[in-house]
Amino acid sequence: MYGNNSIWQDIKLHFKHGGMVNRLIMVNLAVFLAVNMLYVVGFLFQAPDLVEQVLAFLKVPSSLKSLAFKPWTVMTYMFLHQGFLHILFNMLWLYWFGRILREYLGDRKILPLYFYGGLAGAAAYILFYNIFPAFASSVQHSTMLGASAGVMAVVVGTATLLPNNIIRLVFIGDVQLKWIAAFSVILDAVMIGGYGNSGGHIAHLGGAFLGFLFIKNLQNGKDWSLGFNKLVDRFTGTYERKQRPGPKIVYKNEGKMRSSRRKKEPVYTEDKQERLDSILDKISDSGYESLSQEEKEFLFKASKED
Repeated sequence: MYGNNSIWQDIKLHFKHGGMVNRLIMVNLAVFLAVNMLYVVGFLFQAPDLVEQVLAFLKVPSSLKSLAFKPWTVMTYMFLHQGFLHILFNMLWLYWFGRILREYLGDRKILPLYFYGGLAGAAAYILFYNIFPAFASSVQHSTMLGASAGVMAVVVGTATLLPNNIIRLVFIGDVQLKWIAAFSVILDAVMIGGYGNSGGHIAHLGGAFLGFLFIKNLQNGKDWSLGFNKLVDRFTGTYERKQRPGPKIVYKNEGKMRSSRRKKEPVYTEDKQERLDSILDKISDSGYESLSQEEKEFLFKASKED
């Protein structure tokens, strides 16, 4: 599919067909590269403050006065990274947990959860810095950037949905998702108290809390992603699912068979690959659990074929 394409064509194809987790990672990487290219431009033109001047318009401030003039920063900050390790660990966590969540809930829950988590993280950061005396001296100049709050929403959301699922960690072994999420939340809570990056740890907790609420409400029949997805559909059409024609069904005439009491059995005449693609699209959109028993059996049999 990708063999004869240029690198740019490959990137566009992966972005279009790779799923929302891959898209989020690609966007974060693209912004990271753009920011670091600004360092090169600043060096070449002897403008060392160029990057900070640009980031000042994109990082979310804790000051309510500054926020009033830059309200868009509650969204832009969640796609910004400066350090390599910062983006590396965020994207690894997003990939590991996002892929698990996508398998069960489909693509349409990933971006809303990430986005809401980022907003919750920004809200928690701004609220804490304007309420607690510990931050009184820094509230007027503090800013924040990073995808961590959105990623934490995905991590805790996945652990809330599938607490007993197991992943294997290097040097540790098999660990249930609930313990990974619990450890991360406790560590962030402890790190608020004077260990540096207090605002970041507060934002993590905001994202984690949102992830928990998102899944709990979903389990109770309240889908917070619906309004978000409708808005995105209206303005971009990103999530509009291509409608496939349903499988054509014909019926065998069983009248000539010995047992006239047998019912007519449906026989699918569409190509197996088309049928398989339709099922995979359904998994991508709504998760594996949305499949009917017949579709699961078809997928299982297809996976066994050479």
